[in-house]
Amino acid sequence: MKLLILGTGSMASGHASQFKSIDGVELVACADVSQEAARAFADEHGIPDVYGSLDEALAAGGFDAATNVTPDNVHYETTMKLLQARCHVFCEKPLATNYGHAAAMSDAAKGAGLVNGVNLTYRNVSAIQMAHKLVAEGRIGEVRHLEASYLQSWLTQPSWGDWQTEPRWLWRLSQAHGSHGALGDVGIHILDFATYAVGMPIAAITAQLKVFDKAPGNQIGDYTLDANDSFVMTAEFSNGTTGVIHASRFATGHINDLNLKIHGTKGALAISNAGPLGELKICEGSDMLTARWQEVPLQPVATTYQRFADAVMHGAPMDPDFAVAAKLQSVIDAAMIADEAGGRVAID
Repeated sequence: MKLLILGTGSMASGHASQFKSIDGVELVACADVSQEAARAFADEHGIPDVYGSLDEALAAGGFDAATNVTPDNVHYETTMKLLQARCHVFCEKPLATNYGHAAAMSDAAKGAGLVNGVNLTYRNVSAIQMAHKLVAEGRIGEVRHLEASYLQSWLTQPSWGDWQTEPRWLWRLSQAHGSHGALGDVGIHILDFATYAVGMPIAAITAQLKVFDKAPGNQIGDYTLDANDSFVMTAEFSNGTTGVIHASRFATGHINDLNLKIHGTKGALAISNAGPLGELKICEGSDMLTARWQEVPLQPVATTYQRFADAVMHGAPMDPDFAVAAKLQSVIDAAMIADEAGGRVAID
């Protein structure tokens, strides 16, 4: 697989490192609107061809797949160009900034018969993969209720970068710069964590999004800090299961923690992303009488990068693909509608 890296910002180095480690993958080109940034990136990662735009890269060719690490608000335009050029695409999350664009991307990839995948990185956590398997096998019976949370303290401490002094982070806090805030950035992860584990889509939600004051007038330079910092959501799944889902960037005491509990008629699962494999516990059988939880053994799983490369090299579909990400985007869009309307929104 000959790979183009599109976008050479901070996330792109992770993509380069992951793909370079996979047998059969060759990093042949990178492109960025800043050719200077692209050149520095290429030198760092040993990439031979450098372009100042996607159009230049497509005109030159020489690659059959691309990883799209551009800002969220240009995923649609750039991915559609790649698909039109018959290129397999691995895209950063969220797939698009609205469901209409995400669905169009999914339809275009399917219609062209191209491999398409989305970097929902918490699919790399062994615990969520095993939880999905146990639920599908009926180990905990019929699912009835779940609790899901994604807690970060990014806005209260600078371990991931100081948004107050480093302007490169501010786009994440500004709607005008393509951000849907915590809902779009980290919310998509916890929504995938929950829906993948139970193997069911969300059918209806209520939601409340919250923006907190973070600077005088909530403005820093050209950035209006109006993208949501926290959200809370109640969800009803396709089989009637109810759930509570929430996320925040103001969760002091949590650097980057995903947690999920799934309660069924014959048992329950508790999943987290802690440690290299995550953690998974089960309460079932006689342990239900004493609410005792047992550790479930875990093994490493293939990363999303490996699954995309395997899919391209073997002509197979990838999971999670654009269709999965489009379904998640429909929930994000519905949450924004529900927040404005203050009521329940059904999801088609």
